[in-house]
Amino acid sequence: MLDYDEEAERYDAMRGGEPRAAAAAEAVLGLLPPGADRLLDVACGTGIVTRRLAAGRAGLRVTGVDLSPVMARHASDRLPGTIVRADCRRLPFAEGEFDAVTSVWLLHLVEDADDVRRIVAECARVLRPGGVYVTTVDKGASHNVGSDIDVVLSSRPRRPASDAAALVGAYAAGCGLLPAGRARFPGRGQGRSPRRAIADLRRGWFVTLPPGHPLAEGFAARLAALPDQERPRPEPEFTLCAFRKPDG
Repeated sequence: MLDYDEEAERYDAMRGGEPRAAAAAEAVLGLLPPGADRLLDVACGTGIVTRRLAAGRAGLRVTGVDLSPVMARHASDRLPGTIVRADCRRLPFAEGEFDAVTSVWLLHLVEDADDVRRIVAECARVLRPGGVYVTTVDKGASHNVGSDIDVVLSSRPRRPASDAAALVGAYAAGCGLLPAGRARFPGRGQGRSPRRAIADLRRGWFVTLPPGHPLAEGFAARLAALPDQERPRPEPEFTLCAFRKPDG
């Protein structure tokens, strides 16, 4: 997994910046209950989406939480006094404290299935009856846009997706949450070029291809042979799933 303290300094620039954040926040806000007053953004990272959630609906009070101290510091610069550094498997909040909980681009990073289950359970615990939990699912699959880069990378080793929609839905159901809608949004500025894909390989983006491994360098060589090395291929489209905590 990437070192997110190290990634924090370049995180936004490498992942579509404000345009992607705007698309994500708009899609999340569209799935929230009309009367939502308090929102918790779990694994808020640099706060680039969190800030847009806070600004996107009048009266919505937003709290962000992240484990990485550097990420949390960046988020605090954007939203002073509203960011908490904590482990999302053990959230430091009371049961039923929030009207909505979000986790955008988190679950795909968690390799241990028990940890994914714990995170979903914690998000459900701090959610009030009638509240909604919104999370991204199938993150890895969203980057498969049918490009020549995808053809080259199709034979790479893979691990099971920890954020598969069916799996996350099962964990949510186990916590008593009910399906409450889906949305899709574009990954603005994230269409990969071959040169960018090579850079991603060499910095550990693909977790089953460690940087410097002969297999990774083999894929890098095949990517380097593609035409239009600087031309971005189509952008990914991300998927959000919402789950509601029943009243009473």
